Amino acid sequence: MEPLVQAEHILGLHELVTSTADISGILQGVTVFASNAVGQAAGADIDCALTLRRRKRTETIAGSSDKAVLLDKVEQALGQGPCLEALEVGRPVPLDDVATDTSWPRYSSALLAQGCRSALGVPMDLGETSEAVLNFFAPVPGLFTEDVVEVAASFADVAGSTLRLAIRIEAVELLNADLKAAMASRTTIDLACGVIMAQNRCTQEEAFKLLTEASSHRNEKVRTIAEGILGSFGGRPRTPLHFED
Repeated sequence: MEPLVQAEHILGLHELVTSTADISGILQGVTVFASNAVGQAAGADIDCALTLRRRKRTETIAGSSDKAVLLDKVEQALGQGPCLEALEVGRPVPLDDVATDTSWPRYSSALLAQGCRSALGVPMDLGETSEAVLNFFAPVPGLFTEDVVEVAASFADVAGSTLRLAIRIEAVELLNADLKAAMASRTTIDLACGVIMAQNRCTQEEAFKLLTEASSHRNEKVRTIAEGILGSFGGRPRTPLHFED
């Protein structure tokens, strides 16, 4: 029996994680593989869009074509369509024929105006903090049969594991970047405190208090004040730094 998802698509999905620099590029790659996989099963050209939602992040939409992205954004704006319902019910939702289906009249009209006659929304399991859905578009009605829907759902399962990995990698990279920034900020502040201690003959606690007071008075970040001190120190100021306005 022929596998639902071809090995070339599985290998291609996993290669995306190692060869693509950002999550937007990975989403773009997933939609291309998705359109190819489902298009092969349907025997027609299929467009695909992918919407990713993450907690405390802006929504990200990618597509195998500009039209797919447009139609996905229209669905989000209208608040109706198979993609949104698929997210809600947790299973694939087809729109067999935009000319006869009355479930989402405004969205069906928008699809018809763009030469799209049928659509399919397929949710992806990304865990508790993220959700995503694949939105497939076909130029003729009735293409999303049970067999094609099964292929799309199987692809979504495989692609979901790829996206979960990509999101974890991105989270680690962001954490590392935040840690590096925090360490750089702490180093800058510590060095500035050393300058203040030397010029004012005070303790580190007193020096840091001077920094925070200056930060409050000037409505600037402590690191910004510290960077200014180090810049002045590079120019060898002759008078102590008292942070007077």
